[in-house]
Amino acid sequence: MAEAQVNHHQTGDIVRDPVCGMTVDPGAGKPQAEHDGHTYHFCSEGCRDKFLADPEAYQTARDPVCGMSVDRSSAEHMIKHAGERVYFCSARCQEKFEADPEAYLGDAPAPEKMPEGTQYTCPMHPEIVRDAPGDCPKCGMALEPVTPSSESGPNPEYIDFKRRLWIAAPLALAVFILEMGSHIGIPFAEWMGHTAFGWLQFALATPVVWICRVFFKRGWSSIVNRSPNMWTLIALGTGAAYLFSIVSLLAPGLLPAQMQDGMGMTPVYFEATAVILVLVLIGQVMELAARERTGDAIRALMDLAPKTARRVTGDSEEDVPLDDLAAGDILRVRPGESVPVDGVVTEGRSSVDESMITGEPVPVEKVAGEEVTGGTLNKTGSFLMEARNVGDDTTLSRIVQMVASAQRSRAPIQGLADRVAEFFVPAVVGVALLAFIVWWIFGPAPALSYAFVAAVSVLIIACPCALGLATPMSIMVATGRGANAGVLIRDAEALERFAKVDALIVDKTGTLTEGKPALTDVEPEGIEEAELLSLVAALERGSEHPLAEAIVTGAEERGAEKRDSEDFEAVTGQGVTGTVGGRRVALGNAALMADLGIEPGALAERAEALQGEGKTAMFVAVEGEAAGLIAVADRIKESTPGAIRALHDLGLRIVMATGDAEATARAVAGELGIDEVHAGVSPEDKGALVRKLKGEGLSVAMAGDGVNDAPALAGADVGIAMGTGADVAVESAGLTLVKGDLTGIVRARKLAVATMRNIRQNLFFAFVYNTAGVPVAAGILYPFVGALLSPIVAAAAMSLSSVSVIGNALRLRATKL
Repeated sequence: MAEAQVNHHQTGDIVRDPVCGMTVDPGAGKPQAEHDGHTYHFCSEGCRDKFLADPEAYQTARDPVCGMSVDRSSAEHMIKHAGERVYFCSARCQEKFEADPEAYLGDAPAPEKMPEGTQYTCPMHPEIVRDAPGDCPKCGMALEPVTPSSESGPNPEYIDFKRRLWIAAPLALAVFILEMGSHIGIPFAEWMGHTAFGWLQFALATPVVWICRVFFKRGWSSIVNRSPNMWTLIALGTGAAYLFSIVSLLAPGLLPAQMQDGMGMTPVYFEATAVILVLVLIGQVMELAARERTGDAIRALMDLAPKTARRVTGDSEEDVPLDDLAAGDILRVRPGESVPVDGVVTEGRSSVDESMITGEPVPVEKVAGEEVTGGTLNKTGSFLMEARNVGDDTTLSRIVQMVASAQRSRAPIQGLADRVAEFFVPAVVGVALLAFIVWWIFGPAPALSYAFVAAVSVLIIACPCALGLATPMSIMVATGRGANAGVLIRDAEALERFAKVDALIVDKTGTLTEGKPALTDVEPEGIEEAELLSLVAALERGSEHPLAEAIVTGAEERGAEKRDSEDFEAVTGQGVTGTVGGRRVALGNAALMADLGIEPGALAERAEALQGEGKTAMFVAVEGEAAGLIAVADRIKESTPGAIRALHDLGLRIVMATGDAEATARAVAGELGIDEVHAGVSPEDKGALVRKLKGEGLSVAMAGDGVNDAPALAGADVGIAMGTGADVAVESAGLTLVKGDLTGIVRARKLAVATMRNIRQNLFFAFVYNTAGVPVAAGILYPFVGALLSPIVAAAAMSLSSVSVIGNALRLRATKL
């Protein structure tokens, strides 16, 4: 076909970065390069470097519809498909392609080029890890990246298998109709002659065998690597049926005379071979489609991050790919844009939607000095930020890595399925041989034909694909569901263990409470509340005490007038004094009041009551007279009481372990209904408490957010970290709650219980199906009903068992948490 070269230097219509496809303004001072007498413009230095390293790779592209060569730097029509950029010479070609992309893709799409150092693993055997793509040595399945690329499209194996199915299915249907015709009164064999009829079946079935040759490759790999599995049985069953049919067609004289019919023909099983392979192919396509859906959570997370960032250098600004960013870069984030990476606001202010991290729908105000997280959405204002964590170090990247790792992990219950499968396949082969021998010796004429049908049916119906899918499918779906609900699962073992947990140890500060002091009570005496707050706030503005900020913030929130103080003095261990508006003001404990000769009166009893509630109560005196008291406390999170009740309803014993004083801990525990309290404990004490409870035979989970919680998190059967806490706590835990409150533990418990129930259901389907199916396939019902299970029916039943497992696992996506 003749080629037409389109060049933007001739048309002048559009200028496009030939590497990444972005449109570029030539007058914006962007990077450019000369090659073959032409000037090329780029969105960033990174794209220019890639171009200069291999210009020919980025100059032209082939229109997949008409075959024309298109200049990538001036193409007006470009889309992304399956992770690849596709260029077109015209809008008409683009429309044709978008209507039916597969019609214009001759081969299965190549896998997206992955970053250097990418590792690949088997979706069914995650212990298999390789540095390059290929096939799993155990089961022969295509290896997949451990963590997908942000640009990755659909699974190439999924696309490939769908194309194989579209070709193989009509052929298998045709051979099935031909063979079944005689059973429904359509004598195809008599019309065309028995020999021609057999050869036509061969001609239709052989392409199906060739198209599905990947299954025989997997079966051979399982034998060579001594890891018998579902592919072993599929390859043996369909291979035996196909080879037997060829012998029957080419050399019928080699078979016993009793197998011949009245026309002197021996039976062929081309239709069984073709239909069985297509049914297995359908099952594989459904499984790959289900795995695609389980990856939706990861892709949704990765899509939160923009592809480029606007970097500010001196007086100039440019859009650059995220890969080109480095810590310390100054970036501009405009209204409506996503924050590109983790960093700190350096200039400007805005409201940022952080719901993807916190779950809270209300945007958070951000000003200079405050941290912003990559992937969150800037709502109204514009600001400059300094990049701190880039690449794989961002919060979003770490979440993606955790979710991907968990989806590949194996729950201990999977070991049961593995052990069963290890012995099950050899046992099935033995049963098939036994069935063959019994039918050959004792079966009715033609005994050999009956023996062959029984053996093949046993091999097919016993295929343990449902057994192999039972646990991984549930884990993959549950991990994605958890990520959407703010529960990040480090590994499948943590999920399984959490479903069995009896006791939950929780820290107080930051877990049950907000983690910072706040003004809780204001009780004036002989003075207006607003006036009292105005006086104490003025006094505390000069203090560096940890509670001072809580008092000042609380006063401002309640609308107190802002004032200044004079003659400020901090009295160690007692409080502060000073002058506000010409009046002497004192704020402190009973000792300060005694030193100043002030009698608190009835306020003393009220202060004692507040202390009993775990609050820090302080007396206020104005001009030598008691004027009221205020109280500060680390407030219980609004969600905590409901979460504690829900955890009790789920059968958990709640134990508080905190470094706070006994009175404060008891007050919080009493308010929340916590079962057991341990106050004044050190990090080592928390670890000892975990060991003590485990020694009592309890399965223990520990929830915390601080560095001091890390030893206990690591020692517990399940560690639960609040995502708002320290990195070391997150690293020590099996589960991480993105939002950082106990409602996440409730969701995690419900998800864990639902997942284990789902896995047990799947294993039940698989075990019961195989246990019942093998004897039926072997012919145990023949003496009673006079019928032997057809290999085609066996294949349909085998595929149905896999479909039931996949469908049941996908129900977890709708689990209410």
